[in-house]
Amino acid sequence: MPSWNSRGLRGSMLEEAINYTNEKYRRERLALVQKIPTPITPMEIDREKHHITLAYFEQKSTVDYIGNVQGVPVCFDAKECATDTFPLQNIHEHQMKFMKEFEQQQGIAFLIIYFSSAGIYFYVPYKDVEVFWERAASGGRKSFRREELDTNYILKVSNQVFIHYLDAISRDLDDRE
Repeated sequence: MPSWNSRGLRGSMLEEAINYTNEKYRRERLALVQKIPTPITPMEIDREKHHITLAYFEQKSTVDYIGNVQGVPVCFDAKECATDTFPLQNIHEHQMKFMKEFEQQQGIAFLIIYFSSAGIYFYVPYKDVEVFWERAASGGRKSFRREELDTNYILKVSNQVFIHYLDAISRDLDDRE
């Protein structure tokens, strides 16, 4: 079992920014999207500080976020990448399966990837992720480069906190028609 504290703070700033964005969207009644907590089993607890110091994941998680954007069901995962090449091993098979089934139920599934070396956030539609996934499964590259992504899906960031992804959802819906 993977250890809960082994992941450190990787991606926590990205998730905080998305959480702020989701709260703003909720207050403005634009969307209702929530972070899905990953169930853990605490193994060691610091009783003085009331902190969990060691825990294990109870089950595989699906995606980081799920919700509804003006009548459209959405689910997405937030990923961070320190280079211009995103390793597909950062996406788990059960996540791909969940996103595929979500899309089959008329939902919108996607990734938000922060390429920290470039300071760029991308909305990556599930259909694009699936192309990269299938390429790897058939013996091709086990990653994709930032240059392979559609620049129309670069996300705007404001006040260094809000990652605006509603326009990208709208563009994704338009591209499906």
